[in-house]
Amino acid sequence: MINRWLVATSLVLTVNMAPAVAAGNAEDGQAKSALCAGCHGPTGNSPVNPVWPKLAGQYPNYIEKQLKDFKSGNRTDPTMTGMAAPLSEQDVADLAAYFSSQQRQNGIAAADQVTLGEKIYRGGNSSTGVPACMACHGPTGSGNSLANFPVLSGQHAAYVEKALKDFRAGTRANDYNKMMQGVTETMTDAEIVAVAQYIQGLHK
Repeated sequence: MINRWLVATSLVLTVNMAPAVAAGNAEDGQAKSALCAGCHGPTGNSPVNPVWPKLAGQYPNYIEKQLKDFKSGNRTDPTMTGMAAPLSEQDVADLAAYFSSQQRQNGIAAADQVTLGEKIYRGGNSSTGVPACMACHGPTGSGNSLANFPVLSGQHAAYVEKALKDFRAGTRANDYNKMMQGVTETMTDAEIVAVAQYIQGLHK
């Protein structure tokens, strides 16, 4: 039932809630990305610390939303709140255009987590009401640009795990209509760890 609800919601969002695509300049964004590179790397693949997300290949409208949410306080982080504060609308659009134009590096899933991770990603857990991740993010983790569901394929497992736990705890609440909070509310730690590893190994 909840999987069907998510699919229906995705279709409604695609038709009625599609955000404007960033009109940024990737070349200008590259010139402005020096400070971002300290954590996210020069191409947005975050090679230093896997708790910092890969930005490469992410939809520009999703990057824009996150930066604007950090700037407005709808999403909080000790580092990113300060980094986003001085950014202009054009800065946000340019950075989004640059990082979205970069190639995301593939990851590798922990072999012992793949079976459970694939089960949750593709089928959810019907006994506890956990929906399938692919209902919104697609079978290969390619997301949905029009509905502003992010690309997940190859994302660092440590970041995905943190994001899911933050949604579950309510410390992150910038998801539309509390969708991700609803998805994670009955997920166990083991399910979160496994699906995060599975996502890290997904390739578009």
